[in-house]
Amino acid sequence: MSVFTPLERHQLEVFLAPYGLGRLRDFQGIAAGSENSNFFVSLEQGEYVLTLVERGPVADLPFFIELLDVLHDAGLPVPYALRTQDGEALRSLAEKPALLQPRLSGKHVHEANAHHCQEVGNLLARIHLATRERPVERRSDRGLEWMLAEGAKQALKLADEASPLLRAALDEIAELKPRILALPRANLHADLFRDNVLFDGNHLAGVIDFYNACSGPMLYDLAITLNDWCSHEDGSLDGARARALLGAYAAQRPFSAAEAELWPAMLRVACVRFWLSRLIAAESFAGQEVLIHDPGEFQRRLAQRQQVNLPLPFAL
Repeated sequence: MSVFTPLERHQLEVFLAPYGLGRLRDFQGIAAGSENSNFFVSLEQGEYVLTLVERGPVADLPFFIELLDVLHDAGLPVPYALRTQDGEALRSLAEKPALLQPRLSGKHVHEANAHHCQEVGNLLARIHLATRERPVERRSDRGLEWMLAEGAKQALKLADEASPLLRAALDEIAELKPRILALPRANLHADLFRDNVLFDGNHLAGVIDFYNACSGPMLYDLAITLNDWCSHEDGSLDGARARALLGAYAAQRPFSAAEAELWPAMLRVACVRFWLSRLIAAESFAGQEVLIHDPGEFQRRLAQRQQVNLPLPFAL
């Protein structure tokens, strides 16, 4: 189970009392997390999610709170931070930064279809449009500089067939970095995988886990999302799902010519980011009872993205 910091019932009861949401009925750890400790919490007045932030500087947490407030105010289905009766949103529990948020309805989709992808494309465009004019600034701690630095280290450890693939991708990132950073910007979810989206039937009911959110190129966020929602097991893209996602997104935010030109490369950049983070996680948590995603999944996707026959629709 991916709960890095276990909690006792009496700890929770003391922590939850200032919210004025009634007695604690039940709580349980959430196994799906790979970076933070998350718990489902049932109180007399409703269902909630408690997050203990295990990774990253505490100084970034006001950013997440502000961003989720902005998205909540824009009508997006996000888990904004609840305040205590004294107005506190960011608190401490078990010596870790802690946030309490409403629990959103719905379930994760394991087998995505074109309709799911259309809904996700629409949602991602709404996130970007809500923040494009005035992004809440935060530099990603896993951005291009991180990829270049960590990628060079990991390439030394990889098998012969994998190392050249990664090195070629790193060379491309280094070459294109100025052009990537000049693309149109907004706030990015930066981790909009299937396990971070909730569906109630065919309706997209919520999006969760904004702890990788940052400000940056919108095209990068789109590439991250499409690589997860529209890939086959062998890493190749499913054309029908990909066109549904891109079409729904483009109907709200048309693409620029610069974005269209960099699109194939951006799909590769997004593969590198998650290949590296999974390689590092596999090393860091080896032998521990922590959910570790397969790094090979993104190695296969990167190999398949060497040729991309999926143009952006309606590029201006």
